Amino acid sequence: MPIGFIGGSGIYEALSLSNVREERVETPYGEPSAPVTIGEFADTGREVAFLPRHGPDHRHSPTDLPYRANIYALKAVGVTHVVASNAVGSLREELPPGTLVVPDQLFDRTKHRRSTFFGDGIVVHQPFADPYCPDLVDHLADSVEAATDADVRRGGTYVCIEGPQFSTRAESEFYRSQGWDVVGMTAVPEAKLAREAEMCYATIAGVTDYDVWKEDSEVTLREVLENAAKNERAIKEAVERAIRTLPEDRDCECQHALEGTVNTPTESIPAETRERVDLLVGEYLDD
Repeated sequence: MPIGFIGGSGIYEALSLSNVREERVETPYGEPSAPVTIGEFADTGREVAFLPRHGPDHRHSPTDLPYRANIYALKAVGVTHVVASNAVGSLREELPPGTLVVPDQLFDRTKHRRSTFFGDGIVVHQPFADPYCPDLVDHLADSVEAATDADVRRGGTYVCIEGPQFSTRAESEFYRSQGWDVVGMTAVPEAKLAREAEMCYATIAGVTDYDVWKEDSEVTLREVLENAAKNERAIKEAVERAIRTLPEDRDCECQHALEGTVNTPTESIPAETRERVDLLVGEYLDD
């Protein structure tokens, strides 16, 4: 089974891959950000399935990203684990630019995004207390610590804002007052959809700035891009180690995340809807 990677093209292009191919996946949720690129990683025999989150030329804003199509496409090619990378702002003095954070919690401040595969005649109530797969969080954090000399924060809360604007000072101060650690724009609904697809999901968040809470701090696109580029090498090294050392078998609840979550009797689900969600939840519907 391939290991999924969602992030920037710079990190992916630096990975040692061979026998690379593209798969164009048609999904019931529209087109993904790009075709899924699949290649064999180094000498491990393991495959990596990559999707550039914002498209090949960064065409999609955080609000308009085809999140559902992206996660569905990875599910369709057999991905069981998704490693993501995010550029984030720091809400803590002790998390300066260059720090790599492997968060274990999320707070959703988005407003205009479809955050579920379901609806249209099927209701699914998905537990989401631990939004990142705990096993994959530990594995990624171990990989970052072992493979890089970057400062690492194991755990923490990622607050996801709508964007595409950066925070106001009032918002930034509010996020800090809640005890949250980093702020970004793309973890939601990606994490929610990965759980609905029964995939393990975790992210390496590279700190690029201090958001706008810090005195004399002003976030600019130039600063974000420059620091994100600096973080790429460490993230790439961590991802490579994570791929090499990821256990073959899963022993977490993610693989059965949809069990007992469907609240609609099978006979009441419209045929068109059932066909659309069959890849995701078909095994839990009575024939």
